[in-house]
Amino acid sequence: MAPRAYWKGTLKLSLVSCPVALYPATTAAEKTRFHMINRETGNRLKQQMVDSETGDVVESDQKGRGYELRKGKYVEIEPEELEAVQIESNHTIDIESFVPSEEIDQRYLNHPYYIAPDGKAAVDAFAVIRDAMKDQDRVALAKIVLTNREHIIAIEPLGKGLLGTTLRFPYELRDEDEFFGDIKSPKITKDMVELAGHILHTKAAHFDPSKFKDEYETALKALVKRKASGKTIKLPEPEERPSNVVSLMDALKQSLKGGGSGKKTAAKSHARRATGRRQAAKKAHRSTARARKAG
Repeated sequence: MAPRAYWKGTLKLSLVSCPVALYPATTAAEKTRFHMINRETGNRLKQQMVDSETGDVVESDQKGRGYELRKGKYVEIEPEELEAVQIESNHTIDIESFVPSEEIDQRYLNHPYYIAPDGKAAVDAFAVIRDAMKDQDRVALAKIVLTNREHIIAIEPLGKGLLGTTLRFPYELRDEDEFFGDIKSPKITKDMVELAGHILHTKAAHFDPSKFKDEYETALKALVKRKASGKTIKLPEPEERPSNVVSLMDALKQSLKGGGSGKKTAAKSHARRATGRRQAAKKAHRSTARARKAG
């Protein structure tokens, strides 16, 4: 059974239009989530809004929205005033232009959505728009209203359907010069660049997201499972920070030879984990001894 549509409306290309439905292309449903609980009772905690000055709990009928003009000074905005400036959705994705995909700066990409025809009568018009876009190898730019805000959405063919990705506005991006402006331009030899190029060549691959492994998520699920079954949780060792590289050229040469990988690295990692476990055990023993002494 297909999930419930996030948005329904009409996709328009000039005089050609068809009903479509939008579905979020991503989900966080499988991620491990935790709740705040009372350690004594095991009950879940609930949050309350508290006045920052008086400390009093604020009831729902007393809550409002305010914009901070200056430190501690707010102008209150009424709900009906917000409604007056909200954009009412006409439930239409009106394609305004087509651009080459390579011209879209990756930083502008925001939330992806699957766009599918809504109903059998929409399939023909949908296929015409989709296939025309495939032939031209271009990305459509259109406007759409979601949750009372207007967005620019980039639309491109994806399999039998379309992929729509909302784009950020320019004011949402930070200027890279703020972060890159102070980066120096050192003198690097041609040999160093060529060695680095050889390393890149040895690691050449194709984009395959099926190989992405969320090790932290896997560890969280294992932790919860062990804890729920009453098993003891062993504390891992903290990873040792690598020492500073003295010679960049030596590091490049060693990397090219494969000195930074393989059994030797695995053995070092195993040794570090073993050392960390011993350190953690000693630390836990000392903490227990101190607690007994204090008692």
